[in-house]
Amino acid sequence: MNPKRKQRLIIVLFIVFGAAIAVGLVMYALNQNINLFYSPTDIVEGKAPEGTRIRAGGMVVEGSVNRDQQSLQVEFGMTDYANNVTVVYNGILPDLFREGQGIVAQGQMNSEGVFEAVEVLAKHDENYMPPEVADALERAGQMPEQIRAKEAGQQ
Repeated sequence: MNPKRKQRLIIVLFIVFGAAIAVGLVMYALNQNINLFYSPTDIVEGKAPEGTRIRAGGMVVEGSVNRDQQSLQVEFGMTDYANNVTVVYNGILPDLFREGQGIVAQGQMNSEGVFEAVEVLAKHDENYMPPEVADALERAGQMPEQIRAKEAGQQ
């Protein structure tokens, strides 16, 4: 093999290996940023992975909000009216957060089956419900009547 061909082969191999490494890093980064949605029923049935960042949504259970007096930690129940999941959040909750409210939380499941939220999002008005939460409630057969009537009026 003459030196010119050898040099071209080395350059081509360098480009192929560089592209393979770049694609691998991009795939790894994208895999880390995927947040799949799970309803409380999916979580109770064990469909949600433990230790992986996910989104969970449902309604805040009436009378379940417990605030720690010494810190910003809040514990509350989240339900799709078929199953309940305990959520622990350490931080300031949104102004629109309240019992009976639809929420979406991002976080991960721990080994005790408690959802450790790093972010809690509340709906922005009384008639809006996040689409994932609405689908989960619909599957559970527990869609609140006021939301069902509003959706029927829009279609």
